[in-house]
Amino acid sequence: MFTKTQILAFALSLASAEAASKGFNYGNNKPDGSLKAQADFQSEFHTAKNLEGTSGFNSARLYTMIQGEGNSPIEAIPAAIAEETTLLLGLWASGGNMDNEIAALKSAINQYGDAFTKLVVGISVGSEDLYRNSEIGVQANAGIGVEPEELVGYVQRVREAVSGTSLSDAPIGHVDTWNSWTNGSNNAVIEAVDWLGFDGYPYFQSEMDNGIDNAKNLWDEAVGKTKNVANGKPVWITEGGWPVSGDQQNLAVASIENAKRFWDEVGCPLFDEVNTWWYILQDAAGDSVPNPSFGIVGNSLTTKPLYDLSCKANFGSGGSSSGGSSSGAASSGAASTISASPSGSGFAQGSSTVSPSPLPSSSGSGLGSGGSLGSSGSFPGSGFGSSSSMVISPSGSATAIPSSSAGAGSSGSTGVGAGTGASSGNGASGSGSGSGTGTSDQSTSSTSPSPAEFTGAGTRLSGSILGAAVLVAALAVAL
Repeated sequence: MFTKTQILAFALSLASAEAASKGFNYGNNKPDGSLKAQADFQSEFHTAKNLEGTSGFNSARLYTMIQGEGNSPIEAIPAAIAEETTLLLGLWASGGNMDNEIAALKSAINQYGDAFTKLVVGISVGSEDLYRNSEIGVQANAGIGVEPEELVGYVQRVREAVSGTSLSDAPIGHVDTWNSWTNGSNNAVIEAVDWLGFDGYPYFQSEMDNGIDNAKNLWDEAVGKTKNVANGKPVWITEGGWPVSGDQQNLAVASIENAKRFWDEVGCPLFDEVNTWWYILQDAAGDSVPNPSFGIVGNSLTTKPLYDLSCKANFGSGGSSSGGSSSGAASSGAASTISASPSGSGFAQGSSTVSPSPLPSSSGSGLGSGGSLGSSGSFPGSGFGSSSSMVISPSGSATAIPSSSAGAGSSGSTGVGAGTGASSGNGASGSGSGSGTGTSDQSTSSTSPSPAEFTGAGTRLSGSILGAAVLVAALAVAL
């Protein structure tokens, strides 16, 4: 039986539950290499919010806090304030410029105040620094990286910098590739952060079966592997995508058709369910077209994309042919929460296939109406639905892949269901019970660029009527 304290904690979790962030990565340079100004960021953010066939991508992931050189705050901040675009802040950790990054962060807090800080969903200290520091990264000439001990020190410095400010509760994480997260020598970084950011690109996994037919499997496996080492901490999808043009990488063909398929099979099940920043809104303009090019709007910044971005019913929050997911904040990191102690509720149904991987799989069965409450230590959680696991690969760097599990309920939670019909789903890093079905997938990939080469956008919503109904019922039973 749940105590009054647990139920009150559960009530607070419902009150603060928010929808997952959904956006793009944004670099600080234009495709031609010139520096973006506020107007440029604002045009991009406005376009992302109004993309045809979508409900809007209202969050932005940044790679640096600095506008150009020096330590002035990046002009993406006033642009985000104007467009009401949420922010996953980034501090570039490689190259010895952390003093300026932290100075710019402090200046932004002082200069823009709550108008800025209320938009911040998290802070990323570095991006793929561990990958670039690895043997694979060195062989790929990926650039300067950072030793794990140095990165842990940077995380601590950022915590100290925001302590006592309106960003003191912002969750702090690091972004890297799955094979960096699963490297035991980097465990100290996992211990130091509140969440793990996953970058994944099956397209670049050229030593594997990386054709579009197997792309989702590679993605899911990579996410799953990352989830397995996350110690129950949320795994956020910080980069992922498929190029619309460019050279063929083994079996991976860059094309608009394949980019759409990857969006449908990988992106759609994530959007609004897991904190996700896609790569990328636009990376080409005029004669400046990178090889490969991942931009979904082509050479012109327009709300009309190169391919249909609408997520059909079979790919939406109700699950897909390859995986079900649940809505609401979950301690596995399936949805966003500003709190470092994640919790939440959700309702979903879906099913998936399990790849022939030795990774732990999640499963579920049954349909019906029923509620559940679960708790694990100080992280209360509730679930009406499923658990699922997925895998992902890295961005702009080499070849790597992690995997994640998503599902309603808290990590390692126990649940009691009430109502007619019930099912349970167990994920690699969490479990929940309620109505709905769930399963898992497994698979791998990786890459890495500089702060000038990336994208982001997200939305935050208050608790649902369903959550309120669950709360009322739970209080009635317990009190």
